[in-house]
Amino acid sequence: MLSRLTRPQALAVCALPVVALLGTAVFAPLPFSVAQPGMTANVLGENKGTPVITVSGAATRNTSGQLRMTTIEATGPDARVSLGDVLGNWFRTDRAVMPRDAVYPSGDTVKEIEKHNEAQMQQSQDAATQAALKYLGLNPAKVKVTLKLADVGGPSAGLLFTLGIIDRLDGDGSGGDLTGGRTIAGTGTIDAAGKVGAVGGVALKTQAARRDGATVFLVPKAECADARAELPKGLRLVPVTTLKGAVDSLVALEKGKGEVPSC
Repeated sequence: MLSRLTRPQALAVCALPVVALLGTAVFAPLPFSVAQPGMTANVLGENKGTPVITVSGAATRNTSGQLRMTTIEATGPDARVSLGDVLGNWFRTDRAVMPRDAVYPSGDTVKEIEKHNEAQMQQSQDAATQAALKYLGLNPAKVKVTLKLADVGGPSAGLLFTLGIIDRLDGDGSGGDLTGGRTIAGTGTIDAAGKVGAVGGVALKTQAARRDGATVFLVPKAECADARAELPKGLRLVPVTTLKGAVDSLVALEKGKGEVPSC
């Protein structure tokens, strides 16, 4: 049949399957998620009308400034992400195309993923409380800390929770605030021993932080390069590996004395 066609006609016929395959690829769902800067929340304040940090069994202090935990907002685990979506967002600085398994546990249903994220958040809150009370030398049997942050899952607010508890109970240790009146943002997991861990998505979180007024961003040291990649103007990066290092850096910033590390 092709021998009876002109060359342009034959090329057109041969191209049809290729065009069809490309068309299918453009609209077929791919195992990716598209993420963007998400909400931030001041752990020293309220979230949806409820204090984020509530303490009983110890005196608390009024604070100034803000400690804002940061998030990314990603397409849902059951969302259809096509090649067109990937290509359309690949070169945007305010978007990130990420493997879905890097955002959500693979093979789980939406409800299972929600439960997984809730469990991670609870573990993060427990570790944050333990780390803060240990740092302050307070007895966890006598001091109770309740953390509430609606509509946020995962472990990445751990560091900011811990710093918020310390600021509410002890500030900088000499009557001042850890924030020095600034809006401080950041991200990072924490364990009960006060070790800070990496979280991912920091280039988007720095954008969310600056959008919401932060001038300083605490970032796990291992993610400095990612944080510098799309760093907004006016936002200072402070790398951290431990809770003590984070507190020392904030106190140095507040007092204008001592070394403050940079990425």
